[in-house]
Amino acid sequence: MQSLNFPPYSFKIKKEKEKFSIFCRTRKRYVALTPEEWVRQHFTEFLITEKHYPPALLANEVQIELNGLKKRCDTVIYNRQCEPLMIVEYKAPEVAITQKTFDQIAVYNMRLNVRYLVVSNGLSHYCCRVEEGKIEFLAEIPAYEEIVI
Repeated sequence: MQSLNFPPYSFKIKKEKEKFSIFCRTRKRYVALTPEEWVRQHFTEFLITEKHYPPALLANEVQIELNGLKKRCDTVIYNRQCEPLMIVEYKAPEVAITQKTFDQIAVYNMRLNVRYLVVSNGLSHYCCRVEEGKIEFLAEIPAYEEIVI
């Protein structure tokens, strides 16, 4: 798989019938190793290892309903009261982060109403804070203790 813009991490990867799977520590099972999943696993490991996010408060592929339609958030981070704090949207490394990506995550936020939105393709990462209808892009992904204030 492609090198990404993260520190090096080791993952459990297995091959069965010419298909690769990677162990997802938040879902506690092997999942298909797609380029987007490669980004997801690196990003969640980055949040846990570098930014001290509690693994139990990260959920991958969270289903939500919006205007009768089922949508799926790639990752949602919660506080200890199980209130959502951050949504993360992943794209494969070859997919450019565009306005369409931000529009997608903004739609999810209509339901979850979080303060932090993050998009990443593993090479570029963008984080913004949403307060009182204003969006502020941050220079880096905040540590967990910074978002639970």
